[in-house]
Amino acid sequence: MKLVFLHGAPAAGKLTVAKALLALVDGRLHDNHAAIDVARTVFEFGAPGFWELVHDVRCATFEAAARHDVPLVVTTFCYAEPHDRAKYEGFEQIMQRCGGELLPVFLHCSAEHALQRVGNADRVARRKMTSVDALRRDLATYDFAPVRPDCLKLDTSQLTASAAAARIVEHYGLSPPTAGTEGGLKSRL
Repeated sequence: MKLVFLHGAPAAGKLTVAKALLALVDGRLHDNHAAIDVARTVFEFGAPGFWELVHDVRCATFEAAARHDVPLVVTTFCYAEPHDRAKYEGFEQIMQRCGGELLPVFLHCSAEHALQRVGNADRVARRKMTSVDALRRDLATYDFAPVRPDCLKLDTSQLTASAAAARIVEHYGLSPPTAGTEGGLKSRL
């Protein structure tokens, strides 16, 4: 299994690039907010236990995908160094233990671009951060950095989502969809 790990600050374009990538290759999407939405069914956002459950859901998802031979999963993650280092290392350990490969991609953009994007209707509908003030605070507080020096780094203020996705495909040698696919992933029926 290959895990494409799209990470960066809020409003860097992670989900948009993930969708563009999955238009080019067979794979499944595990959006950062899928795990957050599960945790919201039990806890208020950020309450004690909330982030632990989010992390557990992510880990269980990656383990299950690897165990059941899902060839490619694209995930998004709002990664801040050093706060999220242990979580990322746990994802790498899962991939190593399961014979998989973690493919990190750092997406970044100018603060101006992020501030323009933060209030988009899609972000509101997905219950993502939509406050300009909250984004400014996070950008000033956290170090949204690449997880490894050798990861692919793409500036989404300079690239369209499709161009960024094409660079990911080329950089990591990902395969385009094959005949007989349904919704981007081969049907197992």
